[in-house]
Amino acid sequence: MGDIAAVDETFKRLQSHKGVIGAIVVNSEGIPIRTTFDNDLTVQYAALSNFFTVKARSVVRKLDSENDLKFLRIRSKKHEIMIAPEFDCGYYLLVVQDPSAD
Repeated sequence: MGDIAAVDETFKRLQSHKGVIGAIVVNSEGIPIRTTFDNDLTVQYAALSNFFTVKARSVVRKLDSENDLKFLRIRSKKHEIMIAPEFDCGYYLLVVQDPSAD
């Protein structure tokens, strides 16, 4: 992720969407690089989502070795977690939103 200004602009744009609670950029080791959450929540989301993303990618690749995970969406009663992995670049973007916000 070369341009910090571009990352900041992307975060501002994401935060302006209705229902978005926060966003995190996480590296391939599960370490948060940039976040809009407080430290405790950032660490929790980063660690758990990294584990889940790696497992989901493994499932996709076991089903078809020429395929790869491109997007992951997890929806619960309270939140929707969207994960856009960029495995080639070594990071992923995680966005948490309130699915009931309209």
